[in-house]
Amino acid sequence: MTDQIASTDILGVQISALNMPLAIETIEQWIEKREKHYVCICTVHSVMEATRDPAYMEVLNNAGLRTPDGMPLVWLSRRAGRNEVSRVAGPDLMPELVSRSAQTGHRHFFYGGAPGVAEDLASRLSTRFPGLIIAGTHTPPMQPLGAIESEDIIDEINASNPDVVWVGLGAPKQDFWVRNHLDQLNTPVQIAVGAAFDFHSGRIKRAPEWMQRSGTEWIYRLSQDPKRLCRRYLLYNGQFVMRLAMGALQPRTHERKLG
Repeated sequence: MTDQIASTDILGVQISALNMPLAIETIEQWIEKREKHYVCICTVHSVMEATRDPAYMEVLNNAGLRTPDGMPLVWLSRRAGRNEVSRVAGPDLMPELVSRSAQTGHRHFFYGGAPGVAEDLASRLSTRFPGLIIAGTHTPPMQPLGAIESEDIIDEINASNPDVVWVGLGAPKQDFWVRNHLDQLNTPVQIAVGAAFDFHSGRIKRAPEWMQRSGTEWIYRLSQDPKRLCRRYLLYNGQFVMRLAMGALQPRTHERKLG
């Protein structure tokens, strides 16, 4: 693997030029070298949130990887000349990475979700991937954006000695959490992964694969939870498309060295 990963500037967010094999290889390299990084799973929603909040823009752009989850981000990356880019969604990254852990021995901690979700997630993944080492789980109470976890929980996570901490709090809260705890946790990798907790715990059914590939998965998710997701998808997706149509979106490629 090269020591550089290109990125595409999409409204100020540097979306990493990734595909799934490169994402897995990069994360496993960090674990082996014990390098501390966090990963943000980027969608149209997170990009639009970042255009409104400079602090969030900084959180995203300081991540070790900013994966292209939404298909529009994949298409724009390819339009900018990065034909190797494919979707790296949180619900796909999680099983791909943990499936290799029976061989690598990497340990996983699951932080977040509604009560019982992290435990169900760990149980289902352990059944699906024999040999997977679960370092621990924790379901936090509702916290404000940017809240710092208690020392007791930080000590609990560190004592479990995980290689990866998966954080499912919803964006942008989960992205601020992994950034704010980068120095407090001993784990080399934190991944802000969101809906993967609900999908792989069995709480929510994921859209059919053809919808995932076509960029219409958001319609399926909106139908499942219209009250919560209406603003995210209808308003933000509409604004994103409008800026694209007006020519305000000019993706540019960059090179970024890995830490």
